[in-house]
Amino acid sequence: MPDTSLSEALREAYASAPNDVVILHTLEIRHPDFKDESGQSTAIRVVRDQTDLVARLEANAPVNAGQQVRFVAMGFDFDLPPVDMAPVPEITVTLDNVSRDIIKHLDEASMSEAPIEVTYRPYLSTDLEGPQMDPPITLVITEVEADSQRVSAKARMLDIGNKTFPSRLYTATDFPGLAR
Repeated sequence: MPDTSLSEALREAYASAPNDVVILHTLEIRHPDFKDESGQSTAIRVVRDQTDLVARLEANAPVNAGQQVRFVAMGFDFDLPPVDMAPVPEITVTLDNVSRDIIKHLDEASMSEAPIEVTYRPYLSTDLEGPQMDPPITLVITEVEADSQRVSAKARMLDIGNKTFPSRLYTATDFPGLAR
């Protein structure tokens, strides 16, 4: 079954592999404690390419929605979550030659209980006006290991199997008609 979240142009690029179109893989790592020098919320954005990339985010992006942002060129490795019977698909993301800024942000995030999220967005070199996947894949990082050269993280999809349903609790306090 075709992946309907991929744009027609990206499906065509995957199928025909034209030599004048490059698929640019990007990652955005977010946490509430990631701040820039002015104290504004920011994200770590990297592109698996030789040069930095300036591209537009989707209109409903969590940070800088609809704006053109800079992705820093960095070597990283990951595989998209598999389609299998595992209850919660998990992947490993590895960033090579990480900067001190990334380590600083991850250290700050480790002191918080808020989750670290990572979003994968593919772009085409011929169309940087938005990601070629709608919606982009967002995962939650569960474990992080770092050394002087590499950061490796395990990330998983939202664990909907452990969510309460319905998410709203019907109590006598909120709904007095329930009490007899």
